[in-house]
Amino acid sequence: MTNVTETPRRSAVVTGSSRGIGRAVAEELARAGFDVCVNCSSERGLSGVQQLADQLAAEHGVRAIAVAANVADAAEAEALVAAAHEAFGRVDVLVNNAGITRDGLIARMKEEDFDAVIDVNLKGTFNCCKAAAQRMMKQRYGRIVNLSSVVGVAGNAGQANYAASKAGVIGLTKSLARELAARNVTANAVAPGFIATDMTDALSEKQREAILGRIAAKRLGAPEDVAALVRFLASEEAGYITGQVVCIDGGMSL
Repeated sequence: MTNVTETPRRSAVVTGSSRGIGRAVAEELARAGFDVCVNCSSERGLSGVQQLADQLAAEHGVRAIAVAANVADAAEAEALVAAAHEAFGRVDVLVNNAGITRDGLIARMKEEDFDAVIDVNLKGTFNCCKAAAQRMMKQRYGRIVNLSSVVGVAGNAGQANYAASKAGVIGLTKSLARELAARNVTANAVAPGFIATDMTDALSEKQREAILGRIAAKRLGAPEDVAALVRFLASEEAGYITGQVVCIDGGMSL
């Protein structure tokens, strides 16, 4: 009789999953059968992500937990990943989605606004990657998906801090890919263009028209578009893809 090793039930941590892309990713992974740890930055938002966790468990029959953690703090990032590992017995997928903006032209940008964006978007990604990678290497399996941005690829006026943080995420991702590949752990970056979220809701009609003029598809993306890509990169089938930056921008960067 041939012994068949069953694939363990996979689990995922999704940072910044209270709304927008992060929420869509958590929902997509749960729909695909992943146990999911959803996250917000502070206790103030915990009831909202707990409701999401309860919804995912009820609708998709998965285990789901909610954890408040500021990923910019190394100890809190470690506690987040540790909570998921304790709840699910393993951490197979990490999706680093948590991020902030503090836009402004560099001549008037405050130092604290630059630091805050770097701390959350780049250092927060590093903190979570470090905590997850230690566990993934031991189990010899893992998928890390880091949310970058087309702004991190091409830059954008008024977003020097955001562009720097997202470009840094790309460099971090490529370095992780080289370090972790031999342990069957992949690391990839997803670079969304303009996605219909709370951030784009604040755009004026003139700004929206100008943006649409730069997009070949002539529409904004949806969080679900990004979530579908993340789900693939988190899957068994994506095991030979690592160190890549996938732009999902409707042709904006062509």
